[in-house]
Amino acid sequence: MGNISPEKIRNVVIAGHGGSGKTLLAESILYTTGAVNRLGSIEDGSTTSDYSKDEISRKISINSSVLNTHWEDYKLNIIDTPGYTDFTGSVKSSMRIMDTALIVVNASEGVEVGTEIAVNYAKEYGIEVCFVVNKLDYEKSDFDSAMSQLKENYGSHVAELQFPVNQGFGFDSIVDVLKMKLLKFNPDGKGDYTEHDIPDALKEKANALHQELIEIVAEEDEEMMSRFFDEGGTLTEEELIEGLSREIKAKKILPVLCTAGLAGVGVKPLTEFICKYCPSPLDAAPFMAKKTGGEDYVEVAPDPNGAPAVFIFKTLSEPHVGEMSFFRVLSGSVGAGVDLTNQNRNKVERLTQIFQMNGKNRKDMTTAVTGDIGAVVKLKDTHVNNTLTGKNLNVMIDPIIFPEALIEQALQSKQKGDEDKIASGLAHLHEEDPTFLFHFDPELGQTIISGQGELHLSIIIARLKEKYGVEVNIVQPKIPFRETIKGKVEDVEYKHKKQSGGHGQYGHVHLRVEPQKRGVGFEFANEVVGGAIPTKFIPAVEKGVVEALVKGPVAHYPVVDVKVTVHFGSYHDVDSSEMAFKIAGAQAFKKGFLEAKPVLLEPIYEIEVTVPEAFMGDVMGDISSRRGKISGMDANGKMQIIKATVPLAEIHDYATKLRSITQGRGIFKRRFSHYEEVPKEIELKVVAEAQKEQEAAH
Repeated sequence: MGNISPEKIRNVVIAGHGGSGKTLLAESILYTTGAVNRLGSIEDGSTTSDYSKDEISRKISINSSVLNTHWEDYKLNIIDTPGYTDFTGSVKSSMRIMDTALIVVNASEGVEVGTEIAVNYAKEYGIEVCFVVNKLDYEKSDFDSAMSQLKENYGSHVAELQFPVNQGFGFDSIVDVLKMKLLKFNPDGKGDYTEHDIPDALKEKANALHQELIEIVAEEDEEMMSRFFDEGGTLTEEELIEGLSREIKAKKILPVLCTAGLAGVGVKPLTEFICKYCPSPLDAAPFMAKKTGGEDYVEVAPDPNGAPAVFIFKTLSEPHVGEMSFFRVLSGSVGAGVDLTNQNRNKVERLTQIFQMNGKNRKDMTTAVTGDIGAVVKLKDTHVNNTLTGKNLNVMIDPIIFPEALIEQALQSKQKGDEDKIASGLAHLHEEDPTFLFHFDPELGQTIISGQGELHLSIIIARLKEKYGVEVNIVQPKIPFRETIKGKVEDVEYKHKKQSGGHGQYGHVHLRVEPQKRGVGFEFANEVVGGAIPTKFIPAVEKGVVEALVKGPVAHYPVVDVKVTVHFGSYHDVDSSEMAFKIAGAQAFKKGFLEAKPVLLEPIYEIEVTVPEAFMGDVMGDISSRRGKISGMDANGKMQIIKATVPLAEIHDYATKLRSITQGRGIFKRRFSHYEEVPKEIELKVVAEAQKEQEAAH
């Protein structure tokens, strides 16, 4: 097919909870529209979406996968996204650049945490939501329950456009409430169907739902409401189709359709629905962008004749190809050989070749028009969240804000000398997956990696070995404890006096050491009078104290929230020096600190846990066992939100534990809150471990 016009493009992201059948639904769309000649299988690792080694071996989606197909004169760009919460970054980045979210709901389970996450991301980016109740050919499928949950969670604007006739084994028929026809599907999986009159036994239900649909459409539009009353509480078929299309594009109606992805049931009507009712790129709201170098916002309208602008939403490092950057054309069009300016980097990039992708399979594109999705290789310095534009458009699209890390681990090289290769590999892996972060923590002396869960990080480590040939050990990160004091020492003295021929060393100080309020930090004061210590030596005393703060006297952790005042001392005309007073200041401080009721502080995090009500007791009990304090609870539909504060030392494995407790249905967010005193029994253990490390180092 030649170049397609933007009004005939449909951009759809398939999202939802893990196990709802997203990948097979995507595969079935490709198969029933002729993009692939056989239906791939998750069991034998042959789906178009899940092609990486780790996806095939684990039988789950790990990466978002860009696909495309054609139906009649439409082009569908599809992104199949992972359902496991370890990989929600891929869901969010895909939502950012697509126009419609197909939220897939497992007919046996109903609304799950992954459903909620996907809907929230779609709302955040203002894109259309369409629910697909899938796996209706499974024994325990319950469409009515799923439908009830959707209405309970998302309100009366959830519109039932179809319902299954014979869900469960042998499912092959759907009633289309819009067409008022029964659709019977062939058993060969190719998605073909025939239309029939609705059986008498189902007419009452179908008529009631058809009327309900008319009322939903009418109440959202004043003109439609007027016609509705003029025509005796109904609308013509043309009016219904027109109103439904307009209100879906305006995000006022959330349609629900039925499928069994594996069997191909409902897949062709779903494809037809997307093309007929879902928004094109020209219907989408303009992307907001900042003028380059400023803070003022402008709109980048989806103008096919406008200056070219593309946004990079994903990068991938492919063997024998190199770095591949995936983009959406926001305005204008681009083709091979075009030069664009990376507004974030202020560098010109040439698009040497552009491709349309179906999983790992790429095909040359001559031109990508407004709204189209493509990929380009060998850009010099372009990354996720970068905006590339033509000469006359100097703007930067707001970046995708990825989810914050939920888990941290530390890694150690198995082989000495691999450190540079590890750093390079980690940098490439972060490029591909911005939710994976890493840094070297000089305080802890560890390379810290962080991500969305243990599975997420275990896959990163496996890829580090597979792609970059380096192996690492994973250990628990050290906790960044702090030391402070609870008591006040009015006077602590230290005299540094050394005589060994020639000039000696002499520095003599009296300090007052006292606690500050938590979070105030360190303060140094000088109350020396009468020249007991010459003014020129006071900065040396302060320097000695400041250096002693770096490794505290108790367990060698940084000291915080203390005030130190030098108020007396003495000096020697010949032997006193800055070095002598620096040593005296440091030693006096250490001595006074140990006399001032020293304590250890530990980092405390605020966590917000979202779980189904049935798991509340177990989750709260687990939080308490982690020395957590519950600070509040809220309801959000069927989900409960628990707010608590928990020590960092107790939440390293929390993402995994929470999933275990809640059967994968619980999620949480965390952020640093404050430092708090460590219980005495734990402090004793920490101090003993620190002493062991010191002894081992010497």
